[in-house]
Amino acid sequence: MSFSHERFSTEVFFRTHENGAVLFKTYGENRQNTLKIDQIAVIDMRSETIKSQGDTPLTDEETKLIKDWMHERKTVLEEREIDDILRTIDHLNLTAQWAQLKASDVDLERDTDQLLLSMHDLRTILSRKKTERFMNKP
Repeated sequence: MSFSHERFSTEVFFRTHENGAVLFKTYGENRQNTLKIDQIAVIDMRSETIKSQGDTPLTDEETKLIKDWMHERKTVLEEREIDDILRTIDHLNLTAQWAQLKASDVDLERDTDQLLLSMHDLRTILSRKKTERFMNKP
């Protein structure tokens, strides 16, 4: 994700990874007309920490930009999680259709136990959570 921000004369680039990102400042205007990037921070989304890199501490503007990015990133990841759940429902329906109409005996022998265990685990958790919600209603 790259942001051009009116408060900066440079752009920034967030290289995302599993638990956060590395933030770089990018510079494109130099004699060789090449792009230069400098790592300025490491962001951990789980612990919500920001660690500046090098000898220069982050400015207030950089810190605000990072916090804004963290908020936006959290929203994106939450939306993706919901989309994954909805896709899982579709996949379960497609799997049922496959098992009923297309799966061979060899396919079913290979996959049935794992599917049944996964579905049993999911059903157990969903049933328990539903009971907890029912019991906690006023």
